[in-house]
Amino acid sequence: METTKPVFTIREIAYVGIFAALIAICSWISIPTPWDIAFTLQTFAVCVVVGLLGMKLGTITVCIYILVGLVGLPVFSGFRAGVGTLMGATGGYIIGFVFMALVTGGIIRKQGRSVPVLAAAMIVGLAVCYLFGTVWFVAVYTGGMGFGAALMMCVVPYIIPDLVKIALAILLVWRLYPHMKL
Repeated sequence: METTKPVFTIREIAYVGIFAALIAICSWISIPTPWDIAFTLQTFAVCVVVGLLGMKLGTITVCIYILVGLVGLPVFSGFRAGVGTLMGATGGYIIGFVFMALVTGGIIRKQGRSVPVLAAAMIVGLAVCYLFGTVWFVAVYTGGMGFGAALMMCVVPYIIPDLVKIALAILLVWRLYPHMKL
């Protein structure tokens, strides 16, 4: 009888589940501002997940998170869920997390986990998420908003907070990765 190696180890499956839950929890954490814009920690969580798990497991984790929300569990920001959330005007940013994970993880895979590489990978990944989400927003938004106006509304207010989240994610990845057993 021939023995085959499992596609994923039990440890990898556990990491995916735990980190998908982390993304959900971070999506529920909303930081209000005086400018009437709330920031969630979703991008922080995606950066941490990909930084720790790498491209393959990180992307699978993000996909599991999205699928859980798609079937109706309220894992998206504001405790939202379902097809309507993903197909709505801001759903492209959630789907953009998949591309963010692929790009960030791909850079880390090729270049390593030094602080400059983590920073560059996470910033480029975030830019890809912004681009995908903004194109989606313009396509779905019924107000006829142009790309530039959508960038000003959906991206510009979030750049500095997202850079702070990336800095915190890098610190966390830098400290935790040596203890990960993948």
